[in-house]
Amino acid sequence: IAPENDDSKHISIFCSACQQTIDPCHLLFHKKTHKALTLLGFDSPQRQTDKKTLLAQRQKLISKLTKIPKYSETHRQKIDYSFEFLMNNHTPTSYCDLANINAPSTFKRVNNSLIKALSICQDKNSTWQGDMEDRFIVLDNYGNRSDTCFLGLVDGSHGVTAAETVAAELPLLFLDQLAQMDSSYKKSKDEQQILDSFATVITADYREKENIFSDKPGNDETNKTNTYEWIHKAYAKSFWRMDRLLRLGRNEVSKVRWSGCSAVTCLVERIPSEETDGTEEEERKHSENNTRSPLARTAKGVAGLLHIANIGNAHAVLCKNGKSHCLSREHSTSNISERKRILQNGGNISTNEPDGLVEGYLRTTRGLGHHGDPVLKRSVIPVPHTISVPIDDTCQFLILASNGLWEVLDYNEVLALTLTTFTHYLRMHERVQQNRTSLCKFQYLMPLTEDNLNDSKAIHDLQDVTEILYSNRDIFLTDSKGNLKQNKPKSLLKTVIPVGSKPPPQFEGDTKTHPPNCESQTAGRGRVTSETLYDNAASYISEQLVKTALAAGSRDNITILIVLLNGCDKI
Repeated sequence: IAPENDDSKHISIFCSACQQTIDPCHLLFHKKTHKALTLLGFDSPQRQTDKKTLLAQRQKLISKLTKIPKYSETHRQKIDYSFEFLMNNHTPTSYCDLANINAPSTFKRVNNSLIKALSICQDKNSTWQGDMEDRFIVLDNYGNRSDTCFLGLVDGSHGVTAAETVAAELPLLFLDQLAQMDSSYKKSKDEQQILDSFATVITADYREKENIFSDKPGNDETNKTNTYEWIHKAYAKSFWRMDRLLRLGRNEVSKVRWSGCSAVTCLVERIPSEETDGTEEEERKHSENNTRSPLARTAKGVAGLLHIANIGNAHAVLCKNGKSHCLSREHSTSNISERKRILQNGGNISTNEPDGLVEGYLRTTRGLGHHGDPVLKRSVIPVPHTISVPIDDTCQFLILASNGLWEVLDYNEVLALTLTTFTHYLRMHERVQQNRTSLCKFQYLMPLTEDNLNDSKAIHDLQDVTEILYSNRDIFLTDSKGNLKQNKPKSLLKTVIPVGSKPPPQFEGDTKTHPPNCESQTAGRGRVTSETLYDNAASYISEQLVKTALAAGSRDNITILIVLLNGCDKI
């Protein structure tokens, strides 16, 4: 992001393949070029090739291909497509104008000491999509436990019914499984009543099938190394039951093929320490009551835990020490192990897409829902990938996002953009505070008396101050949404009035007359607290990520949930 102003059109991305700075509108074309060069056998993604070289390379590859006993017409087509793409030398297409994109974000307050701020930003992507099928989950004090929250993002496909049902009921099913293993998780009467209504669906014979998640043989060594296996089993059971409930087809419109969804969820819990969370007696009681709880067994120095589960192509990425760590797994036809599983079980993967479609219909190989088509459902299973990771003060961001982001940006590009956007926001905020402080000092260090007003030198000095403060066009203020906006210069000379006249007009954001005290004045002018700063920063980052995904050519709904962790204040 260009440091000199906040205009979205100055967003740029470092390509993770060639490390070049790319405009988001050109990113899709740029990545296609990399892919075409790689497929034609060129080693360097930055290589400049002429038409003669391309033609010779194509002939060489086709000559080798025709000599192979198992000749692949599909591979021949890919070679031809790549050759034609590079020969035509397309001009990058701008899918949208960043300046005209309005994707307002929503920040959520959560009572968790691990989280500084949380924001969600969504865009339907009306160019390609008719409906918004994504849903998100933010539950504070999950299970009636302090410093525990449940976050989730559901990416619907072919209808919104499955996504809405999963967003409403999956947290309850997961809480029910946790409460059975850890008595510190509590369910309200209303939650228990909803769970009881599922008893007619989750029958005894169905419960026997669930035992596959809990009756796997394991030795003592495995149990010691995987402390949180019980949480992973709770995830697996809750996803399994959620898929069973979707078989009821509640609110589904189609009689042939129902909606489905991908999902990524995260249980965030803080680990109490003896130094900060009460007496040793309280810690002892907590350990006795929660023998199976992960809070009873954690490494020293760890502040909290993230328990992640994902299914399909919704993903979670953790930024730690400035490096990206993907906490989820891609369940789609691009995953070789998933393709192998489907083909071995008698499924079919078509060739009408770069990586094919399951039964010619769906790209994701795991998901919730998709009932109504038994052949498709035989291959698309509701088994999530689960992982538990400790977090400390080196963890800076957690990003949950739907396929609309990941289909155009990879994890490293998203991380780089997030870090750049965050530091850019902090730099703008610091500049605003410095300008306000300077304005305050100059305004009150020189008393506005009749003598000063008659002193031409004093007036000249004041004009110089005005020029210094407002000659820079990079003065930003926060609007009602907390976004930074460029402020038009205001002349300080308007405040120079004779003593005894009406008080000077206040700047935008003022609530009362400024006393001759610099700190009080800056507070009255909308000086943001640390909490508000991080809320605004999270909103700003999520909006910029959505805008960049749209500019890069995303064709899906886009939902981004970003969490600022405690480590972000060390950036």
